[in-house]
Amino acid sequence: MRRENANDLLAFLAVARERSFTKAAARLGVSQSALSHTIRGLEARLGLRLLSRTTRSVAPTQAGERLIVSIGPHFDEIETEVAALTALRDKPAGTIRITAGEHAAYTVLAPALSKLLPAYPDVKVEVIVDYGFTDIVAERYDAGVRIGEDVAKDMVAVRIGPDMRMAVVAAPSYFAQRSPPKKPQDLTAHNCINLRMPTYGGLYAWEFGKGKRELRVRVDGQLIVNTIRQRVDATLAGLGLA
Repeated sequence: MRRENANDLLAFLAVARERSFTKAAARLGVSQSALSHTIRGLEARLGLRLLSRTTRSVAPTQAGERLIVSIGPHFDEIETEVAALTALRDKPAGTIRITAGEHAAYTVLAPALSKLLPAYPDVKVEVIVDYGFTDIVAERYDAGVRIGEDVAKDMVAVRIGPDMRMAVVAAPSYFAQRSPPKKPQDLTAHNCINLRMPTYGGLYAWEFGKGKRELRVRVDGQLIVNTIRQRVDATLAGLGLA
């Protein structure tokens, strides 16, 4: 439908419902003569008389009534939806999709969402835990949360959490049978719980640093998991170092 046809139909609905060119013109913000010209043009194109006019009243003809019944609800629905969208300017609403690493999901997003969601009941949040490098545009995410060193240079990023410090840990039950490692090289003599991460294409190499020196150690052990939560549970069970 051409835009001018839609405007003409809106003009007709206004006159038919108001039963007055004067009131309809005021409602639409146009002159009465311009509105009358619009209706005549619409009737000419359709080859039908839509409104019966007298000096005292305006009423839809049979064809006009049929047009009101057929198109009126559709225009009403459009106006309702536009009004609903306008209401979004006054309060946050809608769905937010976020891809995040497991650590960020538990330590950063979960505490923030516990405050956000009760305050904004019209907001829905979907959090997908993923270790891979996700294309947030192609996968239709609104935001992605990753460790700073893993963020591509062309991505717009803001800090949402403090610096992370990694540490080697184990349960007291594990150390009851073995001496704690004193240096990274000692890890080769220990049962280490490995983490398989798709981002790295294999097992995660444990990272250490001293000053400007960096060291990555490939550790070995009986258990390999793919989530931090599994790793924590296994560590607390005394199955190895993490």
